[in-house]
Amino acid sequence: MAVAALWLACGPVVLLAAVAALVHPRTRGLLRVGRPDRRTTLVGAAGLVLLLGAVWFVPDGRLPVPPGGGAWVTPGYTGRPVSPQPLPGEPDRPGPLGLSVEVDSGWYGAEHCGHLLPDTHERLLALCTSSSGARLKVLDPRTLRPVATASLPDPCADVPPAAGTEEEFVVATGDRRLLHVTTTDGADAPAVVTQRAVDLGRVLPAGACVVSVAVDPVGRTWFVTRAGEVGVVAAEGEPAVLALGESVGQPLAVDRDGAYVTTAEAVHRVVTRAGAPLETWRSAYETGSGRKPGQRDAGSGSGVTLLEGGLLALTDNANPRMHVVVLRAVDGSQVCRQEVFEDDASATEAALTAVGGTGVVVTNGHGWTGAWRGVLGRRPPGGIARVDVVDGACATTWTSAEVAPTSGTTLSRATGLLYAWTKRRSWLGVDAWYLTALDARTGRTAFAARGGTGPWAGDAGSPVTIGPGGTAFVGIRAGLVRVVDGTRGLRD
Repeated sequence: MAVAALWLACGPVVLLAAVAALVHPRTRGLLRVGRPDRRTTLVGAAGLVLLLGAVWFVPDGRLPVPPGGGAWVTPGYTGRPVSPQPLPGEPDRPGPLGLSVEVDSGWYGAEHCGHLLPDTHERLLALCTSSSGARLKVLDPRTLRPVATASLPDPCADVPPAAGTEEEFVVATGDRRLLHVTTTDGADAPAVVTQRAVDLGRVLPAGACVVSVAVDPVGRTWFVTRAGEVGVVAAEGEPAVLALGESVGQPLAVDRDGAYVTTAEAVHRVVTRAGAPLETWRSAYETGSGRKPGQRDAGSGSGVTLLEGGLLALTDNANPRMHVVVLRAVDGSQVCRQEVFEDDASATEAALTAVGGTGVVVTNGHGWTGAWRGVLGRRPPGGIARVDVVDGACATTWTSAEVAPTSGTTLSRATGLLYAWTKRRSWLGVDAWYLTALDARTGRTAFAARGGTGPWAGDAGSPVTIGPGGTAFVGIRAGLVRVVDGTRGLRD
């Protein structure tokens, strides 16, 4: 018990010290003297089985995510509260400002909730996956407990593609369907309701795997498969598909006129003609020497992000450094590009964040090859940078040393802050993860609140979601974390 308590306080260094002590002959002798009898051993084992069984059968979200140790040797909060500095643009939800921050979590066992979306009832619709399949959950944003759940067919992708608005959520299933889902609150009983199911089996071959979906401003649903088949479904129409012949691992971007598809080789502009997809231009980018450490797909950078003034931004996969590349939406011609991060230590597959009209923020995921990469307090080189288009040229506005390996950043224009799920290095071997807020204008870290410790507190590509009441939600490997200002956030 003493070792467990010390581990919770100080982290893995305690376990390493305990193992080292066991190697010493005197320690082994003491342990032999105090060896428990058979009855004590059986009672201890039975107690452990009962504890694990209780945890297994406790409903989702009723327990917090288990701590990974190191609470005393890692800061719970750094920085200071800030005042909102709104940015121009459409109003959006404010995120936390760092004032008397409260951190809660809900444990969903082995489920990872990769997509979160606030619904019209001020709840969260979450798409969660595990080895046993996928489920849609309607979550109470205060308690993080599910109030309604619907099972989905087994997904064909690690994170099932989904998109939507507060009114409707679209998810692609492993059996080649698009489900249009809403949440209802009839008779005070929340539920997940499938309003429409689109069968893609008529236009996609057996085994095709949809890796991204998006809904454009006029209500059309776009989708693309890993093999590069891009399709569109009108609001009440049937699906139509165009084969690009290049593999895809990045999300779609859409506007009123069509979609931008980022393949492993180029960006494609696809529009509709008589209800069918039609390619209007193709713009190749540097793919470098193939897949870099921390990337799933060879030759892949980020997907496209739409900017003001008819511009697009993405990252390439060039060596020795990747670039932020800005294109003209009308024809795919290049406006400018800018190197980011260090030689032989730059890669990303996270989405870029549009900020300031013609600026983007990019995170560096080079070297993040999985949860094991962060074990014992380690972290990759990382970094976050902002690049702006100024007088037709790309320029780096600021850089930050924060490390957000896979989640990218989320902007709240209402506060002027960027939010990221970041990894802190620990020489004592503690895996500590933080909700970190950066000033979007300067890149200065405003504050960071510890959201969890242990490898299960890491994210798996889930961006920070800004919810009601100035709350930030993060889907981690073992559930969900909620961070809110204590004086104005949602209360239990």
